[in-house]
Amino acid sequence: MPRIAFIAARFPDKTESKDDIEIRLSRHLRALRKRKAEDQADDAISDTPEEDRSYGWRQPTDLGDDDRRRIRRRATALVARREAASGLGHLRKEEREQLSVLRDGVRLVTIPSEQRADELAAALHAEMPWMAPATEAVWHAMRASVRSGAPGFRLRPLLLDGPPGIGKSTWAQRLASLIGTATTQIDAAAEAAGFAVAGCQRGWSSAGPGRPLELILRQLVGNPIIVVDEIEKPGRVTSDKGRAHDLTDALLGLLEPMTARGWTCPYFRVSFDMGWIGWVMTSNDWRRLSAPFLSRCQLVRLGPLTSRDLLGFVEREAERRGIDGDCVEAIAGALSRADTQPDLRSLNRLLDRISELQNRPPIH
Repeated sequence: MPRIAFIAARFPDKTESKDDIEIRLSRHLRALRKRKAEDQADDAISDTPEEDRSYGWRQPTDLGDDDRRRIRRRATALVARREAASGLGHLRKEEREQLSVLRDGVRLVTIPSEQRADELAAALHAEMPWMAPATEAVWHAMRASVRSGAPGFRLRPLLLDGPPGIGKSTWAQRLASLIGTATTQIDAAAEAAGFAVAGCQRGWSSAGPGRPLELILRQLVGNPIIVVDEIEKPGRVTSDKGRAHDLTDALLGLLEPMTARGWTCPYFRVSFDMGWIGWVMTSNDWRRLSAPFLSRCQLVRLGPLTSRDLLGFVEREAERRGIDGDCVEAIAGALSRADTQPDLRSLNRLLDRISELQNRPPIH
């Protein structure tokens, strides 16, 4: 995988500590004094008659307490200047160590060829054919990444809008699995405002980096798939100073390509290249979202599941889990007689229960 610089900071030489700097400065001072002593000895010898010359160099004296104090102050100042120049000087030691994993950048997942893009899209479509509009959007993005020669796969933010329970989040997670990148899921309806996405600055009780950045720090992959469920439902949080904060506000800077490349984390107060993240948001009613948010996304409209979609899902899952054909026929019959169609969650729970019963050891 290719690597890119991810953090707008420089890391000092990790092999040289403040003590190492003091040792280096002490050796340098001794060397200077030794050369000065040798020069003085040469001058003294040249001015002395031949018969009175004594050979051998005068050794410089050891460093005194004043010398050591001056060296200690100089080493401390050098360390402070390095930290200031790095862009990390305002952080605590443990926070600098947390970010040190980014010293050599992060990896980017790539799509090696247009043929591979076709294969991945075909595999995704075969598993969830009712998600065809979303799969087509990703297919075009994968082929575009190959043709552009980009160092990694870049996906324009997707907003998947459709009825609940049709597998929008499952589709996004399966996409991440197929292309081999990291992923995490954020439930907008359950999370506190935008803190789960963007992080929270110091002063709030929940201060810390956001989950996308935490995922990149953990996996060292710069283009994960971040799934945000029910994006139209988050509430707003108001601080003691009256500042309101919600999820879509926090996402605006991360979804805009130009600002995402130099996005500043409110917790670390350091800039990161978040422009490679693949955002997949889901909603049940896109009309509840703001115009600035919608302008940053590719809206993909999805319809309800049909009986054929559900039966195909059951057959594929039954084969994968080793569920026998009689059970599949029973489920198919129930689907044909049902007044209302179940969603994928209900079917998954049913298949989980059947699989559990089939694999239970026999009772003697």
